Amino acid sequence: MLKATTRTRALFFLFFDALLSFISLLLAYALRFNFHIPAIFFHSFWKIYLLLAASKILFLYLFKQYHFTWRYYGLSEAKRFFAAILAAYTFAALILWLFYDFFILFPRSAIIIDMILSLIFLGGLRIAKRVYIESFAKKGFKSAAIYGVTHRTKHLIDSFLSGDFGYKPEVVVDDERAGSFINNIPIVATKDFFDRFHHIEALIVAKELEPKALDDLTKRAKKGGIKEIKIATLTKEELKDLDIEDLLARKPKDLDRAAIEKFVKNKKVLITGAGGSIGSELVRQCKEYGAQHIIAVEMSEFALYTLTQRFEDIDARLCDVTDRNQIEPIIAQTHPDIILHAAAYKHVPLAERNPKATVKNNVLGTKNVLDLAIKYHVPHCILISTDKAVNPTNIMGATKRVCELYAQNIPNGSTIIAAVRFGNVLGSSGSVIPKFKEQIKKGGPVTVTHPEVMRYFMLTSEACQLVLQAATIAKGREIFILDMGKPVRIVDLAKKMMELYNKEVPIAFIGLRPGEKLYEELLLEGVEEKTKYQSIYIAHATPMDFATLAQKIATLLQADTPAEIVAALKALVPEFHHTPAGQTRASSHNASRASRSAHT
Repeated sequence: MLKATTRTRALFFLFFDALLSFISLLLAYALRFNFHIPAIFFHSFWKIYLLLAASKILFLYLFKQYHFTWRYYGLSEAKRFFAAILAAYTFAALILWLFYDFFILFPRSAIIIDMILSLIFLGGLRIAKRVYIESFAKKGFKSAAIYGVTHRTKHLIDSFLSGDFGYKPEVVVDDERAGSFINNIPIVATKDFFDRFHHIEALIVAKELEPKALDDLTKRAKKGGIKEIKIATLTKEELKDLDIEDLLARKPKDLDRAAIEKFVKNKKVLITGAGGSIGSELVRQCKEYGAQHIIAVEMSEFALYTLTQRFEDIDARLCDVTDRNQIEPIIAQTHPDIILHAAAYKHVPLAERNPKATVKNNVLGTKNVLDLAIKYHVPHCILISTDKAVNPTNIMGATKRVCELYAQNIPNGSTIIAAVRFGNVLGSSGSVIPKFKEQIKKGGPVTVTHPEVMRYFMLTSEACQLVLQAATIAKGREIFILDMGKPVRIVDLAKKMMELYNKEVPIAFIGLRPGEKLYEELLLEGVEEKTKYQSIYIAHATPMDFATLAQKIATLLQADTPAEIVAALKALVPEFHHTPAGQTRASSHNASRASRSAHT
């Protein structure tokens, strides 16, 4: 009976509305007659009380004043309460006028006094819990500053004042609106905030900031002694911890959602490797952009099962793309409009240890998909490639370069075939970031291969959006390169993550793994070409005689030993310089080339 439910809350307010209505009417009579109420007026008191109490309860019910959460009672509910009281007394006045003889004698001025008292008493009851929470129940709450005035700032303050998150908002930081107030909380400029508010324990970021600006703010806050930094989401949702992904995110400014939607909407899309990090995000985005039918092709049963738990209406197909007898019936039966080929082995050290399996999965799988796309006249086929295909030093990168060459030189008929090349995606199954998080959580050490190793990073969602955007402008045989921004030193990444998680642990340098480079490259020097999108470039085609290419690929697929595989890959990719023991061939020239590609 005492549990706070909608029913018990409604009964609670109904009881106190009736009680407070009695008190307010009695007090109104007392005030009207200077606290000496003539006995004759008591004859009609109960009639007037029952009329007014019933009218108020009726209209409070109609205006949803018994259907709210007490601690969140706000301005919109207060407006409805005021309207309900006015409606109730208007209704009661009409009844008194129609049945005047029944209610005589009664003091009319007492009715007006009672209405004012009812607004105070019944309204006060409704805001009492919120006033208590905001005024007296803040012990143990962390002092907080909110950075930025946006549409969510007011809602965020309301949630804090309601005691939702355990924070006590003391100041809002915004350079443009400094000097004003929100909910009696002062707005100050950034400089004033860091000069004056040294006791603040948490900084809540309520506005969208570019990663560089967010990084600068984080550094300044940490230097000022603020250890806790959160990202505000929607009202009454949990606050999101500031994460390394927020600081590395690229957020392309030229994202053309209309073009992507036009390309994907009402189309049948087949996605290989659909259970992986890239593949599953492509599934999500194709659904978001209105694909009519999604065929999710995946070799791993568990990965495909997990995907179907997220997207129940996809056409899930367990299939190994290296087996033409498995993938051909799927393409023949579904007649996709678009194929997004994301299936590949991508982990460099594992590929070095398993070269034959990597060649089979990456090269034969791609060959099967492209051959069948052409055979069944699929309008668009997009290959997902990698920055490791540029001047490859490892087997994985070399196999992906072979896939690019095949996509560029195969006679494609009516099928538009293109590749999209990008670097590491944040948070993917092979990304270093989840590994670093776990190592920091356990107290270290954080294992970094080399003090100077650098990588490009992009959010999975951003990379996949740009893949689809590149597909919209594909005419055939292109290799599209996504602008990954500036490369990041991995050791700096590790240190930054320690700062964010307020935990310093040792760093251990373990040496480059087999096939790894210090610097990844996205473009070969002198071959880049701009598109109408600043975030997307094109590498010129590398023309080859297709018959010769096909023969060399056949030799590669027949190779058995690691030495034979490396030799066959070098015959296909002359720039392939294998470093199986993890030696680095990177030099200052490589670093400058990587830097130039980042600014191209």
